[in-house]
Amino acid sequence: MKKKILKISFIAVSVFLVVNIVVFTLVWNGIIILNGISSYKYEIKGVDVSSHQGEIDWNILSSQNISFAFIKATEGSSFVDKNFAYNFQEAQKTSLAVGAYHFFSYDSEGKTQAENFINTVVPFEGMLPPVIDLEFYGDKEKNPPDRADVEKQLKEMLILLEEHYNQKPIIYATEKSYELYLSNDYKEYDIWIRNVISKPELSDNGMWTFWQYTNRERFEGYNGKEKYIDVNVFNGSPKEFSAYLDNNTYKTPAHAS
Repeated sequence: MKKKILKISFIAVSVFLVVNIVVFTLVWNGIIILNGISSYKYEIKGVDVSSHQGEIDWNILSSQNISFAFIKATEGSSFVDKNFAYNFQEAQKTSLAVGAYHFFSYDSEGKTQAENFINTVVPFEGMLPPVIDLEFYGDKEKNPPDRADVEKQLKEMLILLEEHYNQKPIIYATEKSYELYLSNDYKEYDIWIRNVISKPELSDNGMWTFWQYTNRERFEGYNGKEKYIDVNVFNGSPKEFSAYLDNNTYKTPAHAS
């Protein structure tokens, strides 16, 4: 009897392990998207890309049921993504709503980071708001910078970008960076939140406008070393997205026309 129980237990454990390995492999290879069900109800989807995706054929990429694209422009006070100029120009030739994002450095001043972005990103009619990507790098998650220090540089950059583009920037954050640096503040800014495991819940019950729900989607149209691509949803209907574009995209100043 004991041998029979042990045999059944062994089989059960083996099946459990095999199933978990199979599921992990499918998720890791982008065949199963963990947030696939949670994100399904959101009709408006888009991507965010950088040089990691290599050379992008924007005609092919834009034809795959996406409505917007955020393109990495800059990082810190001096870095410019090597593919930004090409991506930004070519994406504008498609039907996508297009914007640019900046990877925020905790080690640089907000003023010089804003200058780097402004010197790189030339606005165009209909451009999505500029994005500041506030996430961790290096050892920053284990040793997070002081909130007051981050706030000083972040708010300086937000102000300078809004003054230049006449658009309120979007702030991208992970749930942890949101809790540490954005919670109970920045309510006037649209939040783009990352959670690739489950539907996001902001620590202060705040609202999000964009949600990066996976970093392991596979699309056609790019040839970089990174074979996966980040995919996001807009928190609203197609009609609401159209209204969002009407109210928030870049408008060429009258004196410049």
